[in-house]
Amino acid sequence: MNISSVHPPLSNIQAELLKIFSADIPDKHLEELKIVIARFLLDKARDKADDVWDEKGYTDESLRQLIAR
Repeated sequence: MNISSVHPPLSNIQAELLKIFSADIPDKHLEELKIVIARFLLDKARDKADDVWDEKGYTDESLRQLIAR
């Protein structure tokens, strides 16, 4: 199957994952891959949260005040 002919078109990550999964990776490696992907996404979410934190000028004290509401 030609990946570019799938409708709707796949995202770049979907196409790459299909290539990996077609390689018949052992289940143990799939579990490791899930962990790697989860860590990657967590790091990206943390980076974004840090950016928002900095943009908003939040401090530990401002967070405590938000929680106390």
